[in-house]
Amino acid sequence: MLGARSDIYLRKLLLVVSLLLLFAGPFAAIAQPITPLAPPSGSDPEYRINPGDELDILIWGEERLQRVVRVLPDGTFTFPLAGRIAAADRTVTEIANQIRLNIAPNYREGAPDITVAVREATGMRFYVMGKVRTPGGFSSGKAVNVIQALSMAGGLAEFADVKNAIILRHTAQGQTVERVRLSALLKGARGIDPGRLAAPLPLLEAGDVLLIP
Repeated sequence: MLGARSDIYLRKLLLVVSLLLLFAGPFAAIAQPITPLAPPSGSDPEYRINPGDELDILIWGEERLQRVVRVLPDGTFTFPLAGRIAAADRTVTEIANQIRLNIAPNYREGAPDITVAVREATGMRFYVMGKVRTPGGFSSGKAVNVIQALSMAGGLAEFADVKNAIILRHTAQGQTVERVRLSALLKGARGIDPGRLAAPLPLLEAGDVLLIP
């Protein structure tokens, strides 16, 4: 009698184990955490210097040559031993390399390392006008796209017409007007497909005016 009961108990146990093995696979797959997709490679473009920007320049081992310089309206500045340096529309890395090249003849064992940093990006000043919450002028130490500029201006105001936003830009050939299609982007997931954008967001340059009618 005891042996029969044990046999029944063993059969029930085997049935339970079989059911667990049968359903464990699907449930385990559901329970596994989803690994997020890696973000697309690339980052914001490196900031390019504008007239009016203030730079902090340090030559390692030559503290006496440390300087804070302001880029002149013609896009240049002067630095001891290096002479006049063209800075406008160049990155801090390019400027550091140019200074090092210019001062190299003054050193027998090669020019020391040079660090150039943006101390104040007053030259990179743009404007957001029209139907935004806080219109006005803004400064940034790096390149800013139109969505970031809207954020700095507090976002859109009521009745803003994002379908007809424009960028006013002054060039050597005169003023230009560039249309900006913000409506799809501002709708988020409802207006755009996932994945890499077909065209990058327009970047604002120094003196640009983003106008939201």
